[in-house]
Amino acid sequence: MLAATGRCSDVLLKTLLLALFSFGVLLVCGCSTNEGIGGTSEETTMTTDAPASWNYVALGDSLAAGTGASQAGYVDRYAAYLEDDTGVRVSVTNLGQNGQTSSELLYALRNDPSWRLAVGEANVLTVNIGLNDLGHAVEAYENGTCGGADNQDCLREVVQTFEENWNATIAELLGLRSTGDTIIRTVGLGYTPYLDPEEAAEGLLSGEPSDFRVFEPYLDRVNRHIATTASDNGISYAEVRLERGYVSQDGLHPNDEGYEVIAGRLRDLGYSPLV
Repeated sequence: MLAATGRCSDVLLKTLLLALFSFGVLLVCGCSTNEGIGGTSEETTMTTDAPASWNYVALGDSLAAGTGASQAGYVDRYAAYLEDDTGVRVSVTNLGQNGQTSSELLYALRNDPSWRLAVGEANVLTVNIGLNDLGHAVEAYENGTCGGADNQDCLREVVQTFEENWNATIAELLGLRSTGDTIIRTVGLGYTPYLDPEEAAEGLLSGEPSDFRVFEPYLDRVNRHIATTASDNGISYAEVRLERGYVSQDGLHPNDEGYEVIAGRLRDLGYSPLV
């Protein structure tokens, strides 16, 4: 595993997420009803000609790295589900890096030979990225230096840059592996904050929109782009929304239960085309 670089501080990211769901309750979409890591799956299917082992390569930021978990992040939990549900031994290469942005991920995919080799030999690929991109723009917005008459120019710019990087990242992945013989999955940003109706109502009554109401359209645009691009390229996508109780004490990363939700949503997508 490569060493974490983490250029975007936890303080910056925490500012983003606290602004997004301050006093809010986030929704859980698609929690797995199956047992947790190491549990027994109720549905086990396996092709007779499957290989004895799979290489699983995970790409992403601190969520892929599992920051905030006391036991295992979503990558290790998903790997356990892969083994439990298919009977195939799974070897994990986790390239998740704290603080990584979409630009940094794309650069590594294009220029790091060890990354390209790992991805090129993968049977299973997962990717999440984007929260650190938004974090930079949020800091500028909070400081009043985002630009434009509405102080939102940097938000528009970061979304456009992310979309371009995401498209290029998918192209790089599909240049190294194919959806015809590789399990390729994405949870997009990793998880998505959700607007608390009470907070939105308070903002409307006061005449001053909450920070979340400012950021929500940009989050929605990013998620729509991820979902559309994934679908267009035959990649299964799960958008995960977490309740407040599924976030760790740092207010930023999922806790063990939150990572279990993410792994469960990936599990729910099945294991096509290998199973």
